[in-house]
Amino acid sequence: MNILITGGSGLIGQALIKRLQADRIIVLTRNPEKSANVLPDNIELTSSLDEVDFNNLDVVVNLAGEAIVDKRWSSTQKNTICQSRWQITQNLVDKIHAATTPPHSFISGSAIGFYGRQGPSAIDEAHQDIYDEFSHQVCQKWEAIAQQANSDKTRVCLIRTGIVLASNGGALSKMLPAFRFGLGGPIANGQQFMSWIHIDDMVAVLLAAIEQPDLSGVINATAPTPVSNQKFSETLSTVLSRPCMFRVPAFVLRILLGESADLILYGQNVLPRKLLDNHFKFQYPSLHKALTQLLLKS
Repeated sequence: MNILITGGSGLIGQALIKRLQADRIIVLTRNPEKSANVLPDNIELTSSLDEVDFNNLDVVVNLAGEAIVDKRWSSTQKNTICQSRWQITQNLVDKIHAATTPPHSFISGSAIGFYGRQGPSAIDEAHQDIYDEFSHQVCQKWEAIAQQANSDKTRVCLIRTGIVLASNGGALSKMLPAFRFGLGGPIANGQQFMSWIHIDDMVAVLLAAIEQPDLSGVINATAPTPVSNQKFSETLSTVLSRPCMFRVPAFVLRILLGESADLILYGQNVLPRKLLDNHFKFQYPSLHKALTQLLLKS
């Protein structure tokens, strides 16, 4: 199997590459030298899609995109967030369309931000009552572009990813310092839901999307047990044997992050209905088990 991956040097991309069984793995990267330092020696690196023959690819995995919460959402940063997803996805779709024998599968990233802010009620892939805000607008167009690759020759999966928990980066690494010093706690009222997934299960979802032809369309990549921010904070504190006493007021987060604070102050109670219906087995279905493995493993 020959696979092209965008975003291969990111948190999810690196973890996926470690698990892939493929004859040839090509990673599209803007910085081949930097990517070479974090990826295995057998990975082929390219900085241009023009160097890739899409007639000889079996699968394309599209994980590229500017981090959405690392910087305040100025108009310039919003444009960067959008274009870093939309443009590469459009370029991939164009290459797939131009191929005589295109890849049989196009696995393209998205996020549960597609649903916008939601209340505590559980939602799945069929949910239509969308809250129209920036995160939804980014994902809606991102998915619409990717869906253009769908044909009788190419299957498209749209992976709506939740909060990926890993020991070497991502959201958890940003939370840990405060919690380890005993200064962690809920954000605002703590009632907003956090739909999370362990990095190993995230990779397993991508592998299932690659390997199972009966999977297609929108797939929620979240654990089956989302929790409130209050519960998440209490569980993290318990695993670390630290108190959970401090609460971060909403206004402090808005001062620090501006509009992007909404991603943290509001949430979604997202269920992976399509995965469960396809008998996908989560290795880490509970938050306590996931955090214990990530933080206390030897």
